[in-house]
Amino acid sequence: MDNVNAIEDKSMESTTSVQYIVVKIGSEQYGININYIDNIVRSEPITRVPKTQTYYKGVINLRGEIIPVMSVRIKLGLEPDEFTDKTRFIIVKVDGATIGVIVDQVKEVVTLDNDSIEKVNKANNSDAAANYIESIGKSNGELISLLDIVGLIVEASEK
Repeated sequence: MDNVNAIEDKSMESTTSVQYIVVKIGSEQYGININYIDNIVRSEPITRVPKTQTYYKGVINLRGEIIPVMSVRIKLGLEPDEFTDKTRFIIVKVDGATIGVIVDQVKEVVTLDNDSIEKVNKANNSDAAANYIESIGKSNGELISLLDIVGLIVEASEK
């Protein structure tokens, strides 16, 4: 009987999976946990807000709600955003805060199980981007840097 329970526990562990939206930022692919995503919208006119952090591009009016918009590129230490017809704002809700993050392109939704995800050691890393990557996912032979969206958003909203 104990063997049956052990097998059931093992099978339940391996079936734990999470869905991620895969986006392009610069030349890299990043994954954002779908549980935090409220909406995806085409780029909207941004109203600049003076005296904010450089990674805040301003605010947008989305159906009557004023939402701050953040450049993930600048936050990750990359070159400034280039707006194209593929640019999207991903509206994220974290700890009661709503914020839009600018991405170059939304590619797909992938489901990753525990076996497809490797944790990343963040200790003593001077690379800005590495501080916001919680793990690396493998899907269809490609690597996807899984963003710590909570860390990215919460830290940004506290400054």
